[in-house]
Amino acid sequence: MFGYVRPLKPELKVLEYEQYKACYCALCHCLGECYGLFSRAFLSYDFVFLAMLLWEDSRPVEYKREACVTNPFKKCPSCTRNELFELCAGYSVILTYWKLRDSASDDAFGKAAASGVSAALLKGAYRKAAGRYAEFDELVRANLDELAALESANEPSIDKAADRFAALLAGAAAHIKDEARSRVISQLLYHTGRWIYISDAVNDIKKDCERQNYNPIALKFGITDGVLSENTAAELKLTLTHSLNDISAAFSLMPENPWHGILKNIIYLGMPEVTRQVFAGEYEDIDYRLHIKK
Repeated sequence: MFGYVRPLKPELKVLEYEQYKACYCALCHCLGECYGLFSRAFLSYDFVFLAMLLWEDSRPVEYKREACVTNPFKKCPSCTRNELFELCAGYSVILTYWKLRDSASDDAFGKAAASGVSAALLKGAYRKAAGRYAEFDELVRANLDELAALESANEPSIDKAADRFAALLAGAAAHIKDEARSRVISQLLYHTGRWIYISDAVNDIKKDCERQNYNPIALKFGITDGVLSENTAAELKLTLTHSLNDISAAFSLMPENPWHGILKNIIYLGMPEVTRQVFAGEYEDIDYRLHIKK
């Protein structure tokens, strides 16, 4: 369910692309330092977006050059790590762990076994992250438990299922002390979570129908072959457009921070392009690091 919140690379300025890579690399290094090498395998676009979104407008970004395990002989630009990167790294580990646990019980045998092994290997890192960010861990578990209950009941309401993941993601803003800022970012993350959940359901519908996995879109519209009718696709596109509009509205209320240009690219270009790719069957779940030339 991760990796949908990404920039539209061709529309990034050269400097913005280098800054995005530096933020990505910083979060990757932070995961390794705080939670071990294995945790770095689960870094996704979404938590880079979260780090940029939570960045305070008056806080400057500092850069340095350092080597990476993927390219140990060449030092590359990376952001200087701070408590915000540590928070996003911890949130990433917590959410990844519970997603792997969920996959281990729901997916086909081979993938379920792989998810189970990965969850076991990540358990030590998860315990450390959960100890540091207990409130977020509790929020994730509570919402995923409610989502699991909806899945067990074969709940056909897309809104009910999407709301649980949306509420989970909105909780990533709970630590912000400024009430107005927390409310705006929470709303932005809520609608982002809703957009992610529905986009993922659209993207997985064929696979879910083949494996008889829970998919609220298939249940609501009586889809058994994984193929969306033209009317169904139009209705889903409309609800995703509403979510994107709500994200844009919340973003417009935020003061500009050092990542503003990249965030604009992600929200106004990257996410709509992912929506288009999902419905066109062109979406690829790929790791950003595969596209970084150092």
